[in-house]
Amino acid sequence: MGRLFGTDGVRGVANSQLTPDLALRLGRAAAVELGPGGRSPRVVIGRDTRASGPMLQAALAAGVMSAGAEVVDAGVLPTPAVAFWVTTLGASAGAVISASHNPFSDNGIKFFGGDGYKLGDDQELRIEQLVDSAGPGAEPGGIGVLSDAGDLYVNHALEALEGRSLAGLRVVLDCSNGAAFRTSPEAFRRAGAELTVINADPDGFNINAGCGSQDLGGLVARVRAAGADLGLAHDGDADRVIAVDEQGREVDGDGLIAALAIELKETGRLAGNLVVSTVMANLGFRRAMAAAGIELVETPVGDRYVLERMRRDRASIGGEQSGHVIFSDFSTTGDGLITGLRIAGLMAASGRKLSDLAAVVERFPQVLLNVRVVDAGAAGASKELAQAVQKAQEQLGETGRVLVRPSGTEPLVRVMVEAQDLDTASSMAEELAALIRAQAV
Repeated sequence: MGRLFGTDGVRGVANSQLTPDLALRLGRAAAVELGPGGRSPRVVIGRDTRASGPMLQAALAAGVMSAGAEVVDAGVLPTPAVAFWVTTLGASAGAVISASHNPFSDNGIKFFGGDGYKLGDDQELRIEQLVDSAGPGAEPGGIGVLSDAGDLYVNHALEALEGRSLAGLRVVLDCSNGAAFRTSPEAFRRAGAELTVINADPDGFNINAGCGSQDLGGLVARVRAAGADLGLAHDGDADRVIAVDEQGREVDGDGLIAALAIELKETGRLAGNLVVSTVMANLGFRRAMAAAGIELVETPVGDRYVLERMRRDRASIGGEQSGHVIFSDFSTTGDGLITGLRIAGLMAASGRKLSDLAAVVERFPQVLLNVRVVDAGAAGASKELAQAVQKAQEQLGETGRVLVRPSGTEPLVRVMVEAQDLDTASSMAEELAALIRAQAV
């Protein structure tokens, strides 16, 4: 058996690569690994809106119960809400059935430990080792339904506003037909925003389809048409958010983190005077943090690596360019709703436009190409590719960066080139992508 877990759980085409049988065995293995000794563990399970979600949730729950554990069914719920409920209930673990920003045909399973944090590599490896060996328990566990899961999570998320009102702020919210289609609109309405909601009518197949954080076209058009102050777009499980300013321009995770970190520093609440981000952060973000006198700590790509470093350094804020933003005072994982509320609250309290707040990051042109391959690990490890990357980096010097890495969630090699001008970045990225395609034939 090859390695099951990628950078964000187990993911694949539903009912083909990620089958009910695999979900059952994962549930049983996770219950055995994560359950405390001496008492029956309890596992909170939530999902996004994909058509395959109920099937996989039933199988995962059956596996958990077959190991003698209790299941708490949270229904359709954002990933950060499941993490919140794990700690609120004192559960042994949590599981989310979602493929995040992937198309509806994919699905995934990711786990949280009893502390609400994603699992480390060692825990995932032990679960993998148990997938084919863990047997049923002496007695089956039961199942209960968490009927108020969304409402109480919204109460929790609103605490991140710290008493600020969003009255008078015009917000367009794109729910990507995903897990946040109820919770995020409810939170912004209760906070007082003048709200327009789009893509909040999931049918099991339209999640992430031409909408949400992966496709901002519809959100940009609505922000401009409504004269809104702010647009926010979730991905399928709402652990991330991408913003659009009042002019319809994208503000990604780099811009959001920079604005929010500077506010924390100015109010004396930026623990350790540092921010944690990944190697994908734009060079403009790096310079913005340096200009603000904030230390930047880098990690590999993946919000769980950001979290691991945040916990080690006791950081207040960290995240990724992709829109995963983590506030350690309020959440144990990336939370798109809390991030959206925080940036909206900063705008409301300061009276500043998002374009002004995000202007601290003067972005370098960055081209990202995804090259589909059969074996991403093998393609990314090519010696010829490594030499080409080194040569490109030498040509750019300190005026840009080259990053080539296999995806941890899809059969892709991701090529990122950052340069002072778009033409240079585009041509270098295309050359590297062409090399990968040629070697993959």
